Amino acid sequence: MSQDSVREAKPAAASHAALPWWRRVEGLPIIVVFAALIALFMALSPEVFLGWPIYLSFLTTVPPMLILALGLTLIIAAGEIDLSFPSVVAFSGFLFAWFTRTYDLPWVGAVAALLGGALVGWLNGVLVAWLGIPSIIATIGTQFFWAGIATVLSGGLSYSLRTVDGTAIYAIFAGEVGGVLPMQALWAMLLAVAIWFVLNRHRFGEHLLFIGDNAEVARVVGINVGREKMKAFVLMGVIGAISAVLLTLENKNFFSTQGQGYLLNALAAVFIGGTSVFGGAATVVGTFFGGFIIGMIEAGIVATGIEGFWVRAIVGIVFVAAVAFHLTMEDPRRLRTLARRLFRSG
Repeated sequence: MSQDSVREAKPAAASHAALPWWRRVEGLPIIVVFAALIALFMALSPEVFLGWPIYLSFLTTVPPMLILALGLTLIIAAGEIDLSFPSVVAFSGFLFAWFTRTYDLPWVGAVAALLGGALVGWLNGVLVAWLGIPSIIATIGTQFFWAGIATVLSGGLSYSLRTVDGTAIYAIFAGEVGGVLPMQALWAMLLAVAIWFVLNRHRFGEHLLFIGDNAEVARVVGINVGREKMKAFVLMGVIGAISAVLLTLENKNFFSTQGQGYLLNALAAVFIGGTSVFGGAATVVGTFFGGFIIGMIEAGIVATGIEGFWVRAIVGIVFVAAVAFHLTMEDPRRLRTLARRLFRSG
């Protein structure tokens, strides 16, 4: 980084330190929204949300989607988008299931799944970083391509993997810690911590944020923009493969359409959490709690007795409200401006 960039960063750091403590807590707005939703569900459906089974259910079902959202946070931080990760879940899931079912080699299948995810990520990186195709176009194309490959290779059939029950790989990735905490949740938390350190304490994360803020300036100060974007897409592919393995083990089945329902949910988790859609600013803590909000809201709505067809409408309201609340807490001047406009119009 150039000396001029360092000088510009110092005032920003000083102004950040001068903020009230509550404004320096990463992801605080979304944590407040998460706590408020839990409190609301407890009040409206105490028989469900005052007991522990519902929370264990969330810790089992949310992690595969949450892991995808965590990886997506790095991509969006760099000012790019990846819409191909649902097909990674299908393609890598197939590789894992095929080796497990055909040769009874689940560990080989897991390695093959990771390599398959890396391949998808590498191809995305080639299209975006080397050929200059806009990432939204490139990854829509690879989403269709790899989803089609997964369907062709599997013949559109599902694979039962009941033989993994009781194996070491199942215990490590889909079992329970102390007979209580699902391993999926533990892996999601470990990955969240790792990605937080990458984004906030590692040069790679600093480069991604710099690129997302202004790619041309990043080139001027010596950052290899193409290489860093390539690394981000490959990492996203590997993270998608991890999600695929966890999901396939959890279900003890492979479906050629698995992962397709995660696209909007993972994107919503990232943006609800406070990551900027334009890049240059991202929060792993926000994504973590945003993922659990998205993962629990449907169950919470149903438990309160509201008709199921209201779910998407309420999710949309929560999405907009959470983003608006985050922007308001980030810059209270927005609230004062809105109040003045409402007062004048009244």
